[in-house]
Amino acid sequence: MNITTICIGKTDEEPIETLLRKYEGRFPNYINYQRHEIPDPKNRKNLLENQQKAKEAELILQKIAPTDFVILLDERGKQASSKLFAQDLQSYMNQGLKNVVFVIGGPYGFDEKLYQRCNRKLSLSQMTFTHQMVRLFLTEQIYRAFTILQGKPYHHE
Repeated sequence: MNITTICIGKTDEEPIETLLRKYEGRFPNYINYQRHEIPDPKNRKNLLENQQKAKEAELILQKIAPTDFVILLDERGKQASSKLFAQDLQSYMNQGLKNVVFVIGGPYGFDEKLYQRCNRKLSLSQMTFTHQMVRLFLTEQIYRAFTILQGKPYHHE
């Protein structure tokens, strides 16, 4: 299975980028993983909220294939424990899904086009985090999920 994370903007906090690379470096044992950082829309500061979301959606949709299983990281999404998240990934593999794409939007969330395209919405917490922190938390949870599935001693109950 291929897993891709699509994010708006680049990771500009070096400690977060270092941790992202740490976990991503562990992935080849489990999955094919890619992170796509889409540049912020041009003249972003001059755009209204809905215009910015529409521009971001346009850029994100260019990276998504029709057969991809798309999961939006969204505050209104379903929350899951680490074990349940691992079971969900196992289920996607059992279903024969080739590409699972996690999408982390910009500061205002997602345009309606992305909600219509997604297969699922996932919330990491009821709390609000920076988009850079969400990248790290998601990446670590993907790694954790695969260690759970393989019975490795990383996750503790």
